[in-house]
Amino acid sequence: MTRLRSAGLLAAATLLPVPAAAGPDASPRPEARAAAALTTELRPAMAVFLPGTSLRPRHRPADLVTVATENRMPVPAAKDAAFRDWIGGFRARAQGIRDDVFDAAFRGVRYDAAIIERDRNQSEFTKTIWDYLDSAVSETRIRNGRAALERHGATLARIEARYGVEKEVVAAIWGLESAYGTFRGETDVIEAMATLAFDGRRGAFFEEQLVAALKILQSGDTTARNMRGSWAGAMGHTQFMPTSYLAHAEDFDGDGRREIWGEDPTDALASTAAYLKHFGWVKGMPWGVEVQLPQGFDYRLADREILKMPSDWARRGVVGMDGRPVRDFGAASVLLPAGSKGAAFLIFKNFEVLERYNTADAYVIGVGHLSDRLRGGPPFRGGWPRGDRALTYDERKEMQRRLTSAGFDTQGVDGRIGPLTIAAVRAFQQSRGIVPDGYASLALLERLR
Repeated sequence: MTRLRSAGLLAAATLLPVPAAAGPDASPRPEARAAAALTTELRPAMAVFLPGTSLRPRHRPADLVTVATENRMPVPAAKDAAFRDWIGGFRARAQGIRDDVFDAAFRGVRYDAAIIERDRNQSEFTKTIWDYLDSAVSETRIRNGRAALERHGATLARIEARYGVEKEVVAAIWGLESAYGTFRGETDVIEAMATLAFDGRRGAFFEEQLVAALKILQSGDTTARNMRGSWAGAMGHTQFMPTSYLAHAEDFDGDGRREIWGEDPTDALASTAAYLKHFGWVKGMPWGVEVQLPQGFDYRLADREILKMPSDWARRGVVGMDGRPVRDFGAASVLLPAGSKGAAFLIFKNFEVLERYNTADAYVIGVGHLSDRLRGGPPFRGGWPRGDRALTYDERKEMQRRLTSAGFDTQGVDGRIGPLTIAAVRAFQQSRGIVPDGYASLALLERLR
């Protein structure tokens, strides 16, 4: 099993950059992946939209241009002019795009400073996994999901039959990405990605997405002004980025268009199933199973690289919550998203497939658990260390600095708790006689201090 390695490439589920205000009817999707992990499969979070209050000053200084809407930050004239120049240069780089398509797509497009603010500040918002799951798998979301399954049951059954992905899994992604189509996003995707390509931290990535969006428009699947989504360009019911759309979108209803933006979710749901199938979804295999660990468990074994059949884990005392060995669905590893004081799971290949949608453990657990609940499964039985709070972005960076200074190199200070930081935490814990569960907690930071 190939694992990406960096100081913070795979976000630990205990420290998620998600907006704190995401309610049960909004998308609780964690924000964008680390820059090193960006691929055509990345879909940055939609989550909660910007407030509708005006950010325009009462007396506009002369060096600010007039903006097109009341919700947009004023833009310095020099920045606006530079953006116009960038569009001209980008036209030459947009190989294969017809002039009429390009002109229609960029008609009325303006630089949006608010999008840049969101892109640069997203790492400051954190949630613990238990707070995240309280929203992601709330009773409201479960109830709405069951209603959606009933309403679209025939379509989802046909999608499951064609692609081999359980309808509850597709519905769970739909529920987390857009609250079953309720929050698909209202941002002009061309404008958002042009702004990010011009002025964002990941210009090359968003320029690639922008070219892909223009190809979608050129194909005739939708129009520029109908292409709306999140502030970072994720589109439709299940929040596809344009490159993922080009690679995986399906015309399941047979109308000649791959329509993921409208009221009918059929093509979007089929596209999601096609995406998971492409990356190796195994029907009948769980994403994970909640387990109980024996007294005296060697927490060094809770490592994604250590794979054993559930029957082998059972011989070490790792069994289901009913006390019985977990079925041998395939090789599994032990995951402790909140350390030794939180719930424990055996996770399977399908966990890794769901990571292709979002690498944050909490997102994958949220999708998996929501799908189980939609199928009639029980809530998690294990507890969470609810007395803990998530570390802030600055605290996560401080922990990485202090670990490295103490001789436990995290190989980077990026504020993301990934496998190398977890390994450093575990090594520090072992050196101090602490349970080596790799949990980057506030108590551990205080110990380092």
